Amino acid sequence: MISLNQVSKTYQTPAGNFAALKQIDLNVEPGEFVGIVGKSGSGKSTLLNMVAGIDRPSSGSVAVAGTEIHDLSENRLAIWRGRNVGFVFQFFQLLPTLTAAENVMLPMDFSGTVPFRERRKRAVALLERVAVGAQADKLPATLSGGEQQRVAIARALANEPPLVLADEPTGNLDSVTARAILDLFRDMANQGTTVVIATHEADIARVIDRRIEISDGEINPQITQTFSNNRQNLRMDLSSK
Repeated sequence: MISLNQVSKTYQTPAGNFAALKQIDLNVEPGEFVGIVGKSGSGKSTLLNMVAGIDRPSSGSVAVAGTEIHDLSENRLAIWRGRNVGFVFQFFQLLPTLTAAENVMLPMDFSGTVPFRERRKRAVALLERVAVGAQADKLPATLSGGEQQRVAIARALANEPPLVLADEPTGNLDSVTARAILDLFRDMANQGTTVVIATHEADIARVIDRRIEISDGEINPQITQTFSNNRQNLRMDLSSK
């Protein structure tokens, strides 16, 4: 699903060049749930932005689902992103004047992937999937942080993307809500969606398939961990509820 080959990203700053990523090689399989772990400034958010096509590499190549996205024009990249990637932002980024359902409908409006008459129905169904269907007609300001994050996840799923990226999705949530959000991502991966999150969260080993450590713009292969039993274990947990 994701293939990064020798990806580097250098930003020009008043203090000189800053290397945010240094020759990153990374492959993620379809349906895999990967956690990118690192301190602030380690490069994990920049890495997500490369995969989403939000930013472009200074060198190297980025391929997602067989598409070399670093070669696409801005217009083609925007169309590709709308149909293939759902992005969950740390601070939700919900439009305050739109209801929860209207926020979820936005990606459908931009991409035209869902017929107009079906968009409201699909938005409500997605909100129900993430357990906030009752909040469909409420404005973001009236929702809790956990509810806003669930709405943001529903919005990321609006166009049925094969890939969902999340930048610190639990950073502003209490521990109980954070655990529920991670379980939701695990369930999505079990259903075939590729999920990659950047996080400080310590309690992710129980849900992810692979943990990748990044520091100073470099992946440390010696700290990469694979958790092969999580898919089976979560399926057993869900079936028992």
